[in-house]
Amino acid sequence: MSRLRFLYVLVFVVGTGSLGAEIAVARLMAPFFGASTIVWANTIGVVLVALSLGYWFGGRLADRSPSIRGLCKMVLLASALLAVVPFIARPFFDISVDALDSISAGAFAGSLFAVLALVAVPVLLLGAASPYALRLAVPDVEHAGRVAGRLYAISTAGSLVGTMLSSLLLIPVLGTQRTFLVFALAIGATAITGLGIRFAPVAVVLAAALAIPVGTVKQSDDGEVIYETETETQYAQVVQEPDGDRILQLNEGQAIHSLYKPDSYLTGRYWDGLIVMPFAALDRAPERVAILGNAAGTAARMYGHYFPDARVDGVEIDGELTEIGRRYFDLQGPDLHTYTDDARPWLRQSDGDYDVIVVDAYRQPYIPFYLATREFFELVRDRLAPGGVVVVNVGHPDDNDDLEKAISATMADVFPTVIRDPLEDSNTLVLGSEAPASQEQLLGAIAVLPDDLKNLAAIEAERIGPMLAGGPVYTDDKAPVEWLIDRSIIGYAGDQ
Repeated sequence: MSRLRFLYVLVFVVGTGSLGAEIAVARLMAPFFGASTIVWANTIGVVLVALSLGYWFGGRLADRSPSIRGLCKMVLLASALLAVVPFIARPFFDISVDALDSISAGAFAGSLFAVLALVAVPVLLLGAASPYALRLAVPDVEHAGRVAGRLYAISTAGSLVGTMLSSLLLIPVLGTQRTFLVFALAIGATAITGLGIRFAPVAVVLAAALAIPVGTVKQSDDGEVIYETETETQYAQVVQEPDGDRILQLNEGQAIHSLYKPDSYLTGRYWDGLIVMPFAALDRAPERVAILGNAAGTAARMYGHYFPDARVDGVEIDGELTEIGRRYFDLQGPDLHTYTDDARPWLRQSDGDYDVIVVDAYRQPYIPFYLATREFFELVRDRLAPGGVVVVNVGHPDDNDDLEKAISATMADVFPTVIRDPLEDSNTLVLGSEAPASQEQLLGAIAVLPDDLKNLAAIEAERIGPMLAGGPVYTDDKAPVEWLIDRSIIGYAGDQ
């Protein structure tokens, strides 16, 4: 009975580690590749394949030489491999990110698969523990069903506990790296119980690893990292450049999500277009502005400065970015209101009557599909004041306009007027309105714009043109944005 109880405890702890590791590895990948359905599908697929191979391997191994010590040595090895995953994975992630920055699909896929393989090996060994333990636990054929059912029920209960423990407690409190180490320590300590005291140093090493500081996800080549944190939803990094400018990088670090210039409200980047382009349709200063995807508040700060009488509502799903904005990006305004919420639910509950709605929530490489559908833009239309405009920042791979075509076609299914401004290689502003919009309208508005914006408006008017045709209309039921981005990346690499 004592051996049977030990096996029950072992499979329970192993179950917590196998599913806890699945949650943790998805979190480990999120700062580099996001948390899209594709990332989750890859993670779940690798874990399921590894567990399946582990069940097969564990059964064969148990039939050859079944022993408690053999089982515990295998589990101890799995715990050691699990502990090194967050440390070894980071160099591979750096390769993946650099490859993604340059759209080198071969290196991107190779390094990504390497990371998944790192996770697959310890998960395979953990999966092998259940059939191995079953072989040791079954006393005779008459009791095989009962013991097997109990053993797998306990293992599944452990998996449930591991899932909840990692997602609700360990990751939020300890972080991703130490979550791996906690599971590794628990699994290793249980295995050592069955091996004896001479294996105790392994547990001491695993426990000591908890004290290792969490390293930087990705160092910046452009300046000094003055602040970094892992929020509840993503990794955030504030970088101060040599000229004093500050930039906010999120997750994969390949894009700038907010920019602060100490001596200017203008940025020289696409944010300037977000404040000027609406006047291609507007004939008045905006009174109400909503910014969906406010990040650290670059656009909100600009609107508050140039249109101090306007109410500006900044919506950001990650409230910690708002705090970063106040601390490092001078996020303030005479009538600024910030909200921590998902953009679409917040907009649905808002009073509306906005003169301008800015959508700046498309973050590469994958974007939220529910902010790119006909139903979403119908909601936007219903929350605009008469003659109001929506301006969408469509980030996309260089020299690829598939995403822009899809967004434009979807907007054109809702708004009679859709125009574009291809102001950067990887950023295009797309404007939608029920009112007419044109270059002439923007040039005519120069007279009523603040002095700092007059020249910008004249330059932007030269770039404005009709929307790109040929894209599909996305709906809540079918919006394959992730597939489109993957195809764009691979297609671009194939042309090089």
